[in-house]
Amino acid sequence: MNKTAVITGASKGIGKALAEKMLGKNYTVIGTSRSGKIQIKHPNFHSLALDLTDFSSIEKAQIEINNNFEHINVLINNAALGSDLHFDLPERQSFEQTFDTNVKGTVFFTEAMVNRIPNDGIILNISSKMGSVEVCEKFGSVAYRMSKSALNMYTKILKNRLAGKVKVACIHPGWVKTTIIESNLKNATLTPEESAEKIFSFLMSDFKNGIYWDCEEGVALPW
Repeated sequence: MNKTAVITGASKGIGKALAEKMLGKNYTVIGTSRSGKIQIKHPNFHSLALDLTDFSSIEKAQIEINNNFEHINVLINNAALGSDLHFDLPERQSFEQTFDTNVKGTVFFTEAMVNRIPNDGIILNISSKMGSVEVCEKFGSVAYRMSKSALNMYTKILKNRLAGKVKVACIHPGWVKTTIIESNLKNATLTPEESAEKIFSFLMSDFKNGIYWDCEEGVALPW
């Protein structure tokens, strides 16, 4: 029987590449975006409108998933903002937008999905090594760095809570050519498809529950 995966932020970049990869591996994929319009044509792909900054949108998405899918085998929390990636200092609007999506919305959407995930399921949080406290040597991108650190902590909390039931991990997807910041399109080292391949390989591996993993280097990251 095909497994079902939910991937947030699937309209472009890593999320879209992951959706296409998993469809090719016989998954049924529910891809979310704010508009619900995703340019993927496949009989096993289902597009879903989800605005992580809007609790009513989270509730509507939860109802739609509950009504149409028996369970969710894999939840990949990929949707994220990097509004301050070029800022040296924190700025209120971008700070609030970043945390509303990367932390608050991601946490409460995950909580809405947890009861739909069977005991052999997986939750993957797409984090960043920029969220590592131990390796932080710069001072910019305050909101983005802090939001990923918060996501890492939530990963640990879920690992503790769901131990023996659902496996949880947070992943640095590599430096990927995405539009989260314009310079990435020119300077980053991985295409979305290359990153998706590495993430999927990790997903299929017997990874340690609660690990913080660097997909580009193939090593565990320090917290």
